[in-house]
Amino acid sequence: MSEKQAQELDVKAYTQWSPYLEKCCLWLSANESYERAAEDIQVLTGVVMSHSTQQRLVHRQTFDLPQVGQTVEEMSVDGGKVRLRTPKGEPSDWRDYKAVNLHQCCVSAFFQENSSSMSISSRSESSAVSCNTT
Repeated sequence: MSEKQAQELDVKAYTQWSPYLEKCCLWLSANESYERAAEDIQVLTGVVMSHSTQQRLVHRQTFDLPQVGQTVEEMSVDGGKVRLRTPKGEPSDWRDYKAVNLHQCCVSAFFQENSSSMSISSRSESSAVSCNTT
C-alpha cells in the first residue's frame, strides 16, 4: 500500500497487514513466543506469517507512555526476570523487566528500560502514596 493510499485509509504505509491482523499479531506476541504467535495466527486466520515477521512487527511499534489525568494515590511496582528462548543445548538467557501499576489509572511493563519505569513512577503523586512492592 502506497503512502497516499495509506493516508486515505488512515492506516500505516507500506504494510501488508490489515490494522486488525496487526493488532492480533501484537496481542499474541505479547502473550507468548513469536514462534507460537505465528502458529496461532495461521490457525486462527489462515494467514501464514513467520516468527521473524512477528518479531519485526513488534519491534517497529512505538508505544507511548500512558497519560495520567489524575493524581496518583496508590501504585504497585514489581520486577523480575524472564527467560529468553535459546537453541537447544545452549545456556538460558535471563533478562530483567519492571512492571508499574498506577491503580485506577494504567499499567505498564518495561523490558530493560529502567529509566522508563522510573519516569512513569515519578508522575503526579498525592501527599500520601500507598506503594506496594513485591
